[in-house]
Amino acid sequence: MYVKLDLQFFAGEKTEKATPKKRQDTRKKGQVAKSQDVNTALLLFFIFILFIVIGDNSRTIMTDMYTKSFTEYIHWDVTETNLYQILIELFIEVNKAMAPIMAVAIVAGLASNFLQIGFLFTTEPLKMDLKKIDPIQGAKRVFSARALVELVKSLLKITIVGVITFSIIWMRKDDMLMLAMKDIYGSLAFFTNTTITMGIAASIALLILSVMDYAYQRYDYEKNIRMSKNDMKDEFKNMEGNPLIKSKIKEKQRQMAMRRMMSEIPHADVVITNPTHYAVAIKYDEEKYDAPYIVAKGVDYVAFKIKEVAHANQVITIENRPLARGLYDKLEIGDCISEEFFQAVAEVLAYVYRLEKKI
Repeated sequence: MYVKLDLQFFAGEKTEKATPKKRQDTRKKGQVAKSQDVNTALLLFFIFILFIVIGDNSRTIMTDMYTKSFTEYIHWDVTETNLYQILIELFIEVNKAMAPIMAVAIVAGLASNFLQIGFLFTTEPLKMDLKKIDPIQGAKRVFSARALVELVKSLLKITIVGVITFSIIWMRKDDMLMLAMKDIYGSLAFFTNTTITMGIAASIALLILSVMDYAYQRYDYEKNIRMSKNDMKDEFKNMEGNPLIKSKIKEKQRQMAMRRMMSEIPHADVVITNPTHYAVAIKYDEEKYDAPYIVAKGVDYVAFKIKEVAHANQVITIENRPLARGLYDKLEIGDCISEEFFQAVAEVLAYVYRLEKKI
């Protein structure tokens, strides 16, 4: 018993790595290997590091605002002018405290994206796509393997961050119970230090997880952009171009070459003919070449046009059947006359020069 296999089925399997063109096309659409966890982890890490650097300055700004509110603003009359001035001053002070944080957040966000995908600007993801609001497709995404992976990742992140923060608080529980014995500045310093420690520890853990997530995203991206053998054939055909368009391009190129060739005939010294089927135009320019060279050649209709242009421009036409056929078969336009034709061509040129009284 024999089983018939359809080889076209295997040709449709996406088993081949994506070609450079496929990668470039998907990149233009905004489809790249990227982990959002990398952005989050780097952002948190650098912001908490920044808190160590500017913590004293931010604390001073906030405490000054608090002090001024309860020692100065509280005595002002409630008028439109006073409220406006209070809001402006508070706005300026809050911006002083928040500006460094916002700047670091922007730089960290840009840097994390650049590290993963380089520079990329595309509006493709912003375009309207009805598939995104298709409930059937949405249900498939919810219950897909990717959704399960994302759920596991989220639970893992929550668990790790929770364990880290609880561990740090547990280790400092004794100091926390002694806060009643400290002044406001001591309590504020303790909570600030504890928060920064928890933030840095959690961001480092998230950074480690994000590296693993990026590896998974890379794997998933490579799997999604795989191509079948048919896809690669179709891409090759598209790169080669439509046969009809290619034929039109070639025809246009032939027409341009014909016009260039015809424009050289008026400068030729002689046209050697078959006389009806072949025509070869020859020119001798000792400043350009050491030997005469072919400026035009053709058969049938093209030969007729060559002779017509030569007659219109008073270029002498000589009938020499074997020479015309030999030059056409063995030489191309722009080639110098080879040794086997030296004698015959020299005799023709000498005859032409005598007719034109050039010698």
